[in-house]
Amino acid sequence: MEMELLKRTNITNYLKKTEQHIDGRDVFLKNLKDLLEKPRAINNFQFNKLDSNNVYHIDTIKTTCVNYRLRFLDVKYFKPQLPKEAFDKIKQLETEHNTVLGNLKIMAPSKLFKLEDKDDPLLFVPIGNQHYYLIHKWGSDLHPLRRIMVWPFKNVLNFLLVLVAASYLATLLVPDGLFSKSSSSAQFLIIFFFTFKSLVAVALFYGFALGKNFNPFIWNSKYFNA
Repeated sequence: MEMELLKRTNITNYLKKTEQHIDGRDVFLKNLKDLLEKPRAINNFQFNKLDSNNVYHIDTIKTTCVNYRLRFLDVKYFKPQLPKEAFDKIKQLETEHNTVLGNLKIMAPSKLFKLEDKDDPLLFVPIGNQHYYLIHKWGSDLHPLRRIMVWPFKNVLNFLLVLVAASYLATLLVPDGLFSKSSSSAQFLIIFFFTFKSLVAVALFYGFALGKNFNPFIWNSKYFNA
């Protein structure tokens, strides 16, 4: 039986937990009702027909994207074909609310905006006041260790901590007496700093050469590479 820790991540469940933490639901639902009662040209939803569990603030979406290194972009940048179920739900919403949906967004791993894959895309539509309505989720859930694997790219501090840890471990692997007959703390520090500088140089070269960037800068950008 698969360990609880290694179960694949359902990103919809993470969105719900994050939204509950960020938003005061009662106040939010009242404000949302007032907002939706104002006429708009597109996405003019009727409040009593919406499932409030599918409504997310942009801050919730950003937090989720940054933590899991996902993108939140216009559907036109999404390369795979949307599944039939997504089109059916769009048509259903348009019929129920007597409106035409526009400005659709997709939350998915960066690679899905370049080539086809199956990892956990989510289809959203804006409903105003920086809130989005989740229309449909399809595909498999995210890898259970994805958040850990992309943690170094969340910010500069995380990245440096990983490089420091990797340098320390690499220094421990250097055999005693390789550079001198006796080991010392000074020798260990010299090897550590040399290893750290080497890893930083490789990381910077790799980052600049491939146009990499940290999660907070790419979550809603169509320009930076993953």
